Amino acid sequence: MLFTLFLLGLLYVALIGALLAAGSGIVLIVIVMAGLSAAQLFFSDKLALAAMGAKEVSPEEAPGLHGMIERLCIQADLPKPRVAVADTHVPNAFALGRSQKSATVCCTTGIMHVLSPSELEGVMAHELSHVKHRDVLIMTIASFFASIAALILQFGFFFGGGDDENPSILVVLLVSFVVYIVSFFLMLALSRYREFAADRGAAIITGRPSALSSALVKISSAMQTVPTQDLRQAERLNAFFIVPASVKGTVQTLFSTHPPMEKRIERLQQLEDSLQRGIAA
Repeated sequence: MLFTLFLLGLLYVALIGALLAAGSGIVLIVIVMAGLSAAQLFFSDKLALAAMGAKEVSPEEAPGLHGMIERLCIQADLPKPRVAVADTHVPNAFALGRSQKSATVCCTTGIMHVLSPSELEGVMAHELSHVKHRDVLIMTIASFFASIAALILQFGFFFGGGDDENPSILVVLLVSFVVYIVSFFLMLALSRYREFAADRGAAIITGRPSALSSALVKISSAMQTVPTQDLRQAERLNAFFIVPASVKGTVQTLFSTHPPMEKRIERLQQLEDSLQRGIAA
C-alpha cells in the first residue's frame, strides 16, 4: 500500500509541474477540485445511504444487530458507529464516514437472511476494519489529483485544447491524460489492498477467519439469484460493498475494486491455519 501511494505521489508531482508550466487558471482549478473533494468527503455517506434506500435503525428496532456491533467495537477498540439497514434482496454490507466518530455501517435485509450469525459477525467486523483504517478518507485523498486530471481533460477537450501560440496547454493535457489513466489503476490496486487489510482485520477481531470466508462464498453464491435490475441499481456502490454486486467476466475483474474471491478466501484460510497452529502450540 505504501509503494502504491508513493507511485501516486510521483504522478501528482508530475501533474503539478505541468500545471505550473501552463501558467494561469491553475489555482482556480485546484480550489474548485478541493471544494468538490471536501463535499465528497462530508456528504458522500448521506448520498450513498439514500442511493441504497438505507435507514438508520435504533437499538429497539434492531437489537440483535446493535448488540453484535457493540461487541465487535469493544473488541476492535472503536467508538460505536451509526447502524443502518437497507431493504433490498442484494446480500451485502458497507461502511461509510470520513472518521471513526462519524462512521455508519450498513447491511442489507438480503445479507441478514442469507448468513448465519457468526458469518454476519465476520462481515460486520470487515466493515468496522474499514472504519478503523479510515479507508474512505484514504481513498478520497488518493483520488484528489486524479479528479483534477479528469477535470483538466474535460475542459481541454471542451475548449479545443491548446494552439500553436500556447503549446504548454497540449503538454498539460497529455500529462493529465497519463496521470488519470495510471492513477486509475493505482487506485484500483490500493482499493484491493484495503479489502485484503479489512479481511485480515475482521479475522483478528473475531478470531474466526473461516466465518468470514464462509460468508464471502455465500454472498457470491446468493448474488447469482438476485434480479439483474436490483444488481444494476446497487452497482454504483460496488467500491463500498464487501462483495461487488455483479457477476464479473475476465475484463470486468481487471477493473474491479476488489481482489479475486479465490485470493481472499486463500488468505483467510492461511490466517485460519496460523490461528490453529497458535492454539495448538
